[in-house]
Amino acid sequence: MAKKAKKQQAGGTPATVALTAAGVTYTVHAYEHDPAHPSYGEEAAEAMGVSPDRVFKTLVADVDGALTVAVVPVAGQLDLKALATAVGGKRAAMADPALAERTTGYVRGGISPLGQRKRLRTVLDASASAHATICVSAGRRGLEVELPPADLARLTDAVLAPVGRA
Repeated sequence: MAKKAKKQQAGGTPATVALTAAGVTYTVHAYEHDPAHPSYGEEAAEAMGVSPDRVFKTLVADVDGALTVAVVPVAGQLDLKALATAVGGKRAAMADPALAERTTGYVRGGISPLGQRKRLRTVLDASASAHATICVSAGRRGLEVELPPADLARLTDAVLAPVGRA
């Protein structure tokens, strides 16, 4: 169901609040999260019946000492070297999960690129622009938000770059 809500709905997340405040039309997809599933992103794609190339995961990396968000298709992996290059850095490594959770305000498997506690520089994989809409975490496990990639890029000030790999 598409929403252009006026206020935070009961059960809203900082991500959906940010979308609502920005006046973006989005669709929320909720599903029953299975803690035993080996991949949060693949679980989301299966549960929603959406192609994994349209479901994007939010990863937090450390690029030369600065936390950076990478949004890449769940079907692939993050290319750390490409991420560093995309933001003018030299080295990238996955951030400590506890630090990523504290900084974003979300739990692992539910980190959204939207509505983070501390706004981090963001890189959206260039493949997103091939789709009318993509799905990203809405801020908790079992909740995804579908929106046009251009809106996601605008709201996060994202750089578009090829940072995902198969």
